[in-house]
Amino acid sequence: MTAISLLIPFGLPPLELGKDLLRALKMPALETLFTRHSNLQYSSFDNDSRVLPHEAWLSHALGLAPAATQPNASAPLATAVMRGCGLAAEAAEGYWFMLQPTHVQISRTHLLLSDLRGVQLSEADSRGLYELARPYFEELGYTLLHGAPGLWFMRADDWTDMCVASPDATTTQSMSDWLPEGTHARAFRKLQNEVQMLWHEHPINQARQARGLQPVNSCWLWGGAGPAAPQGRLAVAGGTPWMAALASPELRQPDAAQLIAQPGLAMLGDLIAPAQVGDWADWLARMQRIEQDWLAPLLAALKDGRIDSLQLVLSHRDGWTTADCSRAALRKFWRKPSLDSLLKQP
Repeated sequence: MTAISLLIPFGLPPLELGKDLLRALKMPALETLFTRHSNLQYSSFDNDSRVLPHEAWLSHALGLAPAATQPNASAPLATAVMRGCGLAAEAAEGYWFMLQPTHVQISRTHLLLSDLRGVQLSEADSRGLYELARPYFEELGYTLLHGAPGLWFMRADDWTDMCVASPDATTTQSMSDWLPEGTHARAFRKLQNEVQMLWHEHPINQARQARGLQPVNSCWLWGGAGPAAPQGRLAVAGGTPWMAALASPELRQPDAAQLIAQPGLAMLGDLIAPAQVGDWADWLARMQRIEQDWLAPLLAALKDGRIDSLQLVLSHRDGWTTADCSRAALRKFWRKPSLDSLLKQP
């Protein structure tokens, strides 16, 4: 049985703009798959969760967290990401978080966490900032490891009760509402403040600003996890370094042909950035590329029997829609292809 599950974060349009956006899309493969299916279901997401639906769904699919439909869904991904950064031995012991250098915008009324994709942290800058911060962490008894540019890991075995939010869930929101909570939240805020002072007006940041880049003036803690290893295999195209690290090296930036040859779970991360900032022209253009590069080839493979089933999972900030498709279901010719089901949400 050859089955593919394809997760497309922010593949669902927001309800208030849905009709206009769908009218602009020309996606016959998506229309067919979302009409001639064997099952279609929309799942609401708990608004009290501090992660996004696709992050919770992926964590569950990898066997790292309970079902994403549970209250206060989480994304305990740190140790799985560490394994993808070559830190499997360290990930096998202790409790770890991802710690990511970032830029915080300060206004008179609130703080705003910048999208980490816009920080553009090079290997040299990341290593330089890391070496500044690491001794301070070690003085306090915490291990800090460098996994990739802008992707670090902090071990804190006594912080297992810390409730943390993902950067993508926090971006575009008032940051004060998403700061870590729990017994050790004050300890982290003190540590965060010390790091901010270490980096303030440092030559690395001065050089970044001279190049027109954002200064790195804070760090974000999230993804707390124990030693559990992910189950199954994941392919990732687009997205961020932590997403890529979840995939095997040969399944980072695959194409549809490779996914058809090696069926399994895959995630396309290209829609997150434009959806977060409401750049719907860019979102439409990227959706059209997903149709051409992914959905059309996958539909063809389903029709000719190269794969037996295809599950599409499209999400937005409030939930996700799952369409289960099979070769037999494609024979439901009386169902006129349409994207209207993308808007059917309770």
